[in-house]
Amino acid sequence: MVAGPPVFVRLAGHSLRWQLLTALAGSDYRVRELVTLVGQPQNLVSYHLRLLRDGGLVTATRSTFDGRDSYYHLDLDRCAEAFSAAGAALHPALRSSAAPASGGRIAVLFVCTGNSARSPIAEALLRHHSRGRVRVASAGTQPKPRLHPDTARVLREAFGIELAGDQRPRHVDRVARRFDHVITLCDKAREVCPEFDHQPRRAHWSIPDPDRAGLRRTAADIDTRVRHLLPVLTSQGGSRHG
Repeated sequence: MVAGPPVFVRLAGHSLRWQLLTALAGSDYRVRELVTLVGQPQNLVSYHLRLLRDGGLVTATRSTFDGRDSYYHLDLDRCAEAFSAAGAALHPALRSSAAPASGGRIAVLFVCTGNSARSPIAEALLRHHSRGRVRVASAGTQPKPRLHPDTARVLREAFGIELAGDQRPRHVDRVARRFDHVITLCDKAREVCPEFDHQPRRAHWSIPDPDRAGLRRTAADIDTRVRHLLPVLTSQGGSRHG
């Protein structure tokens, strides 16, 4: 007897769920934003988001800007594993083993509120994984006087990355305005992040402000997102701004 299709195929094969997965592959979104993007009623979108959550492909976190809202996030590692397993279920030779490629000369800015933990961690990880081939910076909408006391330690112990000793948080208004991508990492920063010249691609990663005990877990989440960002940068074939 032939087995039915794997769970990933059943979930992703539905046209609306595929639209939702495609949207969430580029950014975290709230339900009402997804409703606008896919052009379907909210009750229908919520139903299919629940199926994707039950299948482990999508997660939701409460917004730190407005606690009545939740941001939906695509678990790219889980999707990669499920996609590979689905291929292997059809034929062992179809199991994927490709590694993410390195980025080209793309300019990326990470923004959070304090620029003391999340955005400098993302900046350091993207610079590290791209081996310096991505021009990357970070800033805050309300920068703190200094980095989180454990930011440098977590980067050093978990990833072998050393931060410059003189690195300090800086305001988003003080960075150059020419970027290909601007990525906000906290819900408050998303709401107040200014517009940039040359219409960069905007994306949002809804990552709660970590306490000291959770900073390593937050860094691991950011690392996953950064690694999956690299093939996106590569596919664009280089920076528009040199």
